[in-house]
Amino acid sequence: MNGPEIHVEFAPGLRLFVPRARPTGTVRAATDGVSTLGHVVESLGVPLTEVGALLVDGREVPPGHVPADGESVTVRAVEHPQRVPGAPLRFLLDVHLGTLARRLRLLGVDTAYESTDLGDPALAALSAAEKRVMLSRDRGLLRRRELWSGAYVYSTRPDEQLREVLDRFRPELRPWTRCTACNGLLREASKEELADRLEGGTQRSYDVFAQCTACGRAYWKGAHHEQLEAIVERALTESGRDR
Repeated sequence: MNGPEIHVEFAPGLRLFVPRARPTGTVRAATDGVSTLGHVVESLGVPLTEVGALLVDGREVPPGHVPADGESVTVRAVEHPQRVPGAPLRFLLDVHLGTLARRLRLLGVDTAYESTDLGDPALAALSAAEKRVMLSRDRGLLRRRELWSGAYVYSTRPDEQLREVLDRFRPELRPWTRCTACNGLLREASKEELADRLEGGTQRSYDVFAQCTACGRAYWKGAHHEQLEAIVERALTESGRDR
């Protein structure tokens, strides 16, 4: 590598973004006297959504710091739990995280999700307009400057994805209060109110119902309830919260 350069050390959890930093976690990066440290870190592969403190020669600096030749940089991971100031904690998920979206809604977490691909510009704009934390495995999306806030989802397994989000953000959990289909709030409903939406067997077998105030979908403790109950109980237990 020719020209001025800096020494960059990444926290263990960030090294997956920088293959050439493994196994030691360190790389040397070129500097030009103009680009910010945030830009350099992102150019190496790490979205700033995943970056906590930036240290230069042991001194904390902002992402706008312009590094000089020979500086030693330490890139720490974002701290858990992560606080998102300025708005109620709400999420926006991209098209690839549908199962995670439904599970967050099952737990009563305000979660926007579209089953069609809106495209990165539209998702970033929606995050900003509604002040929602963008959850995605798309590093390009998480690098968009329009985003209000964002977080990379590391796992590809829904159980682990849910655990990640709950550990990182510690959202308030209010199970069984949101529609898993549209994110609307649920209300108690009588069998009579929902008669035109229920099949005969359901009407005969169940007495406790809820209905989405937004899309009108009906809910009851059907065949999959035990599986859903297990997801809820596991989330509450792992989050250290009681019913």
